[in-house]
Amino acid sequence: MRRGRRMAAFVCAGGAALAACGGAGVATADSSRAATRTTPSPKPTPTPTPTASLDEGEGLLTVLSYRGYTEWGGNDPKVNWVAPFERETGCKVTTLDHVRNAEELHKAYDAAPYDVVAAGPEAAGRLITEGKVGPVNTALLPDYDDIPKRLRTLPAYNRGGKVYGVPYLWETTQLAYDAEGERPRGADALFRSDAAAIEDDPLSIAVAALALSRTEPDLGVKDPFQLTPAQLDRALTLLAGRKGEGRVYWTDPLDVVSGFADGSTPLAQTSPYVLNLLRRAGRPVRAASADPGPGRADAWMLAAEPQHPGCAYRWLRWMSTPRAQRDAAAWNGLAPANPRACTGRAGRVCAAFRVGDEKWLDKVTFATRPSADCGHSGGAAKCTDYAEWQKRWQGLVG
Repeated sequence: MRRGRRMAAFVCAGGAALAACGGAGVATADSSRAATRTTPSPKPTPTPTPTASLDEGEGLLTVLSYRGYTEWGGNDPKVNWVAPFERETGCKVTTLDHVRNAEELHKAYDAAPYDVVAAGPEAAGRLITEGKVGPVNTALLPDYDDIPKRLRTLPAYNRGGKVYGVPYLWETTQLAYDAEGERPRGADALFRSDAAAIEDDPLSIAVAALALSRTEPDLGVKDPFQLTPAQLDRALTLLAGRKGEGRVYWTDPLDVVSGFADGSTPLAQTSPYVLNLLRRAGRPVRAASADPGPGRADAWMLAAEPQHPGCAYRWLRWMSTPRAQRDAAAWNGLAPANPRACTGRAGRVCAAFRVGDEKWLDKVTFATRPSADCGHSGGAAKCTDYAEWQKRWQGLVG
């Protein structure tokens, strides 16, 4: 899934016009796929706040993240959670590189040394397996225990009894439909429709697999992100069952907003936040089910051998605070991992994702990187890896 998507609240005028209405960053579609490097601020604070629980910081920090996850005021002067980090810790972010997806992340991470990296589950699985990130001492993070246990123990960031990621932002999907039409029936309705919008990402295969687990229990799908060759074939067959101009594979959530606004999209895989935006804009769009669909959580990870470990830990600590996560959630339209961040501008986002409702959170099937050993289960089962998912997905969407 592509990251770094800035979302805003929208108002539909006459069913077509969309305008930003505050509460988050202005949504834009960024067509560039290349990693970008920025210098977030000219100098660190001259009088940093001392931190008793950490060794002296080295004064420098190099960061790699998805776009929108580390705002320094370059896109909007009012959106900046890098400068406060520098002022309060004395650690200067000397390198801040941005990528859009897992492939770009791996390319950038291999090309230059970084102290910390924001990664999604598909990237995290590879980084951990290749030993490019190290375990995190969560005792050095005062706000870590405020994050729900469900997120702290996700398999994507925990292996061998060690924690490799500090949860940051998360989302889930729901099946949304135009209420002026017929309510979809069945978990596989999205794939049986001649006109539907599905996210253009290999992990969307898991959405089809999860539907199959409910309609075809004999197929034996236990984890939609860990599929045997036969299960993967069946999920791709379901996805390929409908083709034509009505089937849309979207790359930006605004495509879903526009599709519902002009009536071209009666059914879509989208997030509760986008669904909330459409409702507030007066569109008759509803969720087919109150339960969440598959989701993903992104996390901050520590390099295996960070050049600046003191500042790296200060960054992990900062990015788990309510203050930093509140700003990031509001800007990206994604749920904060720390529920205490659900104040001010982030309140609307948190409400959409029902942050704090642990029973609802427990229903989310969170993504892991597909792997041949079925998620490092240690058993004899044989599954398909992420490279196979990518290959098959490209064969589907072209």
